[in-house]
Amino acid sequence: MKTYHTSEVAALVGLHPNTIRRYEEWELIPIPPRANNGYRVFTDFHIETIKIAQVAFQIEVLQSGLRIIMVEMVKAVARYDFAEAQALLDRYLELVEKEIANANDVIHVVENILVGKTEEEALCLTRSETAEYLGVTSEALRNWERNGLLAVKRSKNNYRLYDQEDIKRLKIIRTLRSAKYSLAAILRMLNAVEQEKQDIKSLLNPVTPDDSIISACDNLIDSLEKAKINACELKKQVADVQKRFFNNKV
Repeated sequence: MKTYHTSEVAALVGLHPNTIRRYEEWELIPIPPRANNGYRVFTDFHIETIKIAQVAFQIEVLQSGLRIIMVEMVKAVARYDFAEAQALLDRYLELVEKEIANANDVIHVVENILVGKTEEEALCLTRSETAEYLGVTSEALRNWERNGLLAVKRSKNNYRLYDQEDIKRLKIIRTLRSAKYSLAAILRMLNAVEQEKQDIKSLLNPVTPDDSIISACDNLIDSLEKAKINACELKKQVADVQKRFFNNKV
């Protein structure tokens, strides 16, 4: 079996030797054995694991813990747990599809707001029910309220109640926060919609793209679609590595 020194591996994968050592520290590759002279000894499996990591980290998609799932997937490959790696990629794809659906839902919500269309569904939820409905934490709702993104009505017994209009607004906030927009930027974008000074066409082609919720969602969907392509490529790459190094057993 062919072996390599750190500098050789670095040259083959296009990384700095220090990065290769970081991969070892971060458990992204198996710990290489040491030769008698103390040098690390790498194999083709180390190289293929690094290539998997490079593909995994190409797309910076952070929402819903997607980046964390990719890190855990690479670690699973590094410890030869290919079943876990594939399961994590399946979970990743599932979450990506959910985020795409959320972003498309927000586009629909904003377009309906702009044309004055109301939803038939009537909701009246408590904070905990709203958090569960949207898939966020109650603390996130509190934080958004504290920062002026939402003014929630109260019942006679002083409990906060969220209606359909609140849910629409919260869907927008949730998706934009997932896309890593600041609270200040989200407030500005929400205010632009509420003032109704822009029609749908100008929102789709804004002078300042960051002020458009629809453009933000379109950009998010584009990133998520690229993440899907990456994940599908990784599923094949992981399967190929398993076949190559472990006697064609899948």
